[in-house]
Amino acid sequence: MILKMYATSTKVKKLSMHVATLRIVFGIMWAIDAVFKFQPSFRNGFINQIKTATLGQPSWLKPWFHFWVHFLGYNPHLFALLTAIIESFIACSLLLGLARRVTYLSAAFFSLLVWAIAEGFGGPYTSSSTDIGAAIIYAVVFFALYGLERLTVTPKWSLDNYIIQHLQWWAVIANP
Repeated sequence: MILKMYATSTKVKKLSMHVATLRIVFGIMWAIDAVFKFQPSFRNGFINQIKTATLGQPSWLKPWFHFWVHFLGYNPHLFALLTAIIESFIACSLLLGLARRVTYLSAAFFSLLVWAIAEGFGGPYTSSSTDIGAAIIYAVVFFALYGLERLTVTPKWSLDNYIIQHLQWWAVIANP
């Protein structure tokens, strides 16, 4: 019985370490992506990227894309900067293990927005389509991190652990 409990405890600790490693590697990817978003070429080409996503889309999706092109067209540099800032916050949160519950859920939502707007739902889907877009996969990884963290007892390498020791209410923000 004790040996079984030890084996289970060891597996949970290893899982915690693997989840933390995945979170940090994913955070490095988001940090690199955020650096690219701060480049002038992203700011200057932001609205064109949104317009390009509309090409070849079915007619019933045109109002969706027309709305976003019109809305983001009011101040595309501001929205490009906001995108870079949001991606930077996501990267920092992943790297530090900060506000994990809020980060995973809001970043999954943000990824779905990127997929649905800038990536045009990964389409248009034709016989020459080769993928469904990257942002939908990011959303899946965020949901997977959320689910995997629920299986761990104490997350590894997370700033949330230290904050919870001093502010018990932080657990609601931190723990999936």
